[in-house]
Amino acid sequence: MSERRAVVLLSGGLDSATALAVAREAGYACHALSFAYGQRHDAELAAAERVASALGVVEHRTLHLDIGAFGGSALTDPAIAVPEHGGEGIPATYVPARNTIFLSCALGWAEVLGAHDLFIGVNAVDYSGYPDCRPAFIEAFQLLANLATRDGVEGRPFTVHAPLITLSKAEIIALGRRLGVDYGLTVSCYRADGDGRACGRCDACRLRRDGFRTAGMDDPTRYQP
Repeated sequence: MSERRAVVLLSGGLDSATALAVAREAGYACHALSFAYGQRHDAELAAAERVASALGVVEHRTLHLDIGAFGGSALTDPAIAVPEHGGEGIPATYVPARNTIFLSCALGWAEVLGAHDLFIGVNAVDYSGYPDCRPAFIEAFQLLANLATRDGVEGRPFTVHAPLITLSKAEIIALGRRLGVDYGLTVSCYRADGDGRACGRCDACRLRRDGFRTAGMDDPTRYQP
């Protein structure tokens, strides 16, 4: 039987690390893809390297693609403040078209590899309201993938897996712990410093901290003084 390969989007955060562990547990040979996209919290890239090594991926690539040059997001434009509290509507930390771009790149690599499974750690429960983290987006991108590729139109379809999409943050953490994820290696904070220490105040920190608390597990996050 030929080896089953998958391309896994790996940001270095809690969710993507868990998605990688799920793919590995399912028996896929995992090829991890990260992006240096102009994000202000680039400590997550070092975290992605740590996670990829710890979870034994076949290959880990970091693609430099500066979508932050367009601005429009608190994660890429230092002139836009990172919000400390969730609010109504889509927050300032939304990066325009980010997951569409990332999945498109993953799809291209997957077709070259002969991999027909893509994994992404999006979540539609404990999340910040991003439109590209919703089930409708995942379904639509899978349809696009099978219309826009040689493999798709020749009968070798792609599947986009979003194994965390209906889970709460606490459920994600419990799943990851069961699969052996060391969350001390990950960085979720939108304002992490150069050493990967979290601010403890942004929306990502709040969701992460509340998730560990609800799961009844110790939080391994390193915080800034």
